Amino acid sequence: MSAENMYENILTELKNNIFYITINREVKLNALNIQTLSEIKNAILSIYNNSEVRGVILTGSGKKAFAAGADIAEFADFNVEQGTKLSADGHIVLRAIENCPKPVIAAVNGFALGGGNELAMSCHMRVAAENAKFGQPEVNLGLTPGYAGTQRLPQLIGKGKAFEYLMTADIMDAQTALNLGLVNHVVPADHLIEKCEEILNKIKTKSPLAIASVIRCVNAHYEKRADGNEFEVNEFGNFFGSEDFIEGTKAFMERRPANFKGN
Repeated sequence: MSAENMYENILTELKNNIFYITINREVKLNALNIQTLSEIKNAILSIYNNSEVRGVILTGSGKKAFAAGADIAEFADFNVEQGTKLSADGHIVLRAIENCPKPVIAAVNGFALGGGNELAMSCHMRVAAENAKFGQPEVNLGLTPGYAGTQRLPQLIGKGKAFEYLMTADIMDAQTALNLGLVNHVVPADHLIEKCEEILNKIKTKSPLAIASVIRCVNAHYEKRADGNEFEVNEFGNFFGSEDFIEGTKAFMERRPANFKGN
C-alpha cells in the first residue's frame, strides 16, 4: 500500500507493519468533509484482516491541524434529515476506528476541534505535539457534537470536566489534555510520529490475537448491550486453544522472547 493515488483527501502508506493515514487537506486545516470521512473509513476497513498491518497512525498534513473540525460550509444548508444522516454516518466511521482489531494511535499535530477531536477520541490512544489544541466548540454554532463527542469525552476526562468543555466551548492545550487524560503523551512536534512508532513497535512484539482481544474487551465495557466482564471471561478462555498462547507460555518458561504468529 502506498500514498500514490488511492484516495483524494487522504494519504496512506504501509511501512514496517505500520499503516499511516494522513488527512491531506492542509489548506482547509484538514477539515472533515463527507468524502474525507468516507475515505478514512475505507482505509481503516481495508486493513482489518491484513496480517501485515500491526498498528495504525492517523495524523493530519502540515503543522497547524490534525483536523480543525467538520467542514461547516458543506452542511450549513442541511435540513433535519440531512443533518441526522451526517451524524449517523460519522458515527459509523468512528466506530470502524474504535473497533479496529489493530491499535490505532492519533498523532495530533495541531488543532483537533469538533469533529477533529471526536476523530482523535475514536482512536485507541492519542499522542499530542506540544502545540496541539483540543475542544468541542459546536455550541458556538448552535449545535451539539455530532460524532459521539458527548459520549467519548466523558469516558476520557470524566463527566464534570466533559460538561464544562462541551458547554463552554473552551479550548484545552496539550498539557491540560494530558493532565485530564485525554492524551497519553505530549512530545515536541518533531518527535510526534517517532513517539507513536515507539509505542506501536513495542505492541508489535505482543500477540496480535491478544491485542485484538484487548480492544474488543475494553470496548465491550462501553457497549450497552454487552456485559464487559462476561465478554472478557469468554475471550480469555478462547485463548487456551490458540497457538499464540502455547508459544507465549512456553517462551515465558524458557525465558526467551516469544515469536507470535497471530494464530
